[in-house]
Amino acid sequence: MARNRVRLACLFAPLTAVLLLTAGCGSSDAESSDGGHAHDGAPVVVATTTWEGAFAKAAGAKDVKVIVPKSVQHAPDYDPKPSDLAAVAEADFVLYAPFEPYAEKIKEAAGSDAELVEVNLDNDADKATAEVARLAKLFGTADAAASWQKTFGTQYAGLQRELKAAWPGGKAPSVVTQVFTAWSAKMAGVNVVGTYGPGAVTAKQLSGLSAKKPALVLDNAHMSTGTVLPDSGAKQVRIVNYPGDDLDLLPVYRAAAAAVKAAMAGA
Repeated sequence: MARNRVRLACLFAPLTAVLLLTAGCGSSDAESSDGGHAHDGAPVVVATTTWEGAFAKAAGAKDVKVIVPKSVQHAPDYDPKPSDLAAVAEADFVLYAPFEPYAEKIKEAAGSDAELVEVNLDNDADKATAEVARLAKLFGTADAAASWQKTFGTQYAGLQRELKAAWPGGKAPSVVTQVFTAWSAKMAGVNVVGTYGPGAVTAKQLSGLSAKKPALVLDNAHMSTGTVLPDSGAKQVRIVNYPGDDLDLLPVYRAAAAAVKAAMAGA
C-alpha cells in the first residue's frame, strides 16, 4: 500500500498538553493503585482500523477501541482526535500496520505505556490464522483464539467448496488480482495468471496482463484505480479487505466469495 506521511506534529503538542494536565488531576477509576489499568485481567486494545480490530477480536480481545472510522478508505490519511489519544493512554496494546506512520507518534503523544504491536494485515487464510494465534499469545487469550480458528476453518472450507462448484464448466477460470486481494483468488482456487499493484497499472503491464486473457480481475476496493483492464473482456470484481464496525473477519470472506461466485456465473 502507499505509504503516505501525515503531518501531525502541530496536532500532537496541544493534545499532549491537555492529556498531561488531565493526568495531573489524579488517578481515574480505570487505573489501579500501582498505575496500571484495572480491567479484570482482560487486555484493553486500541486498533488503528477495523482490520486490526477484527484480528484482535478474533484473537480473543473483548475490549477493543478502533481509532480510524470505517468511512476512511486509506488509514494514513486520518487525523487523530483528542479522544483517540485518550483511548491510547488507557490501552495495554496498540495495534497498527506499517503503512500507518502515525501509530507510534500517537502512543508517544498520549504518554501511553501500551505495547505497540505491528500487525500483518493479510486475509490469506494461513497468514490470518497465524496472526490471530500470535496476538492471542500476547493477550493471554489462547482458548478464545482456538475457538475462533475452529469456526473460521469450517466456514472457510465451506466457501472453498462452494467456489469450486461454481467454476464455469468445472474448470478454474484465469484471474488477474491486485496484490492485496490475492487471498480471495487463493480461496476461490482460481488460476492466477498475473498480479498488479499497489500502484496503477502501467501501459506495459496492461498489455502483458491483457494478453493472458483473464476471465476475472480481482480489484482492491480500498485502492481501486478504476477499470484495470479495459477492453479485455475481463469482469472486474470488487474485493473488500476491511471488516465492518462489528469487527468480524468472517463476513469479509463470505462477501468476497459471493462476489467472485457471481462474477464466475456471468463469465
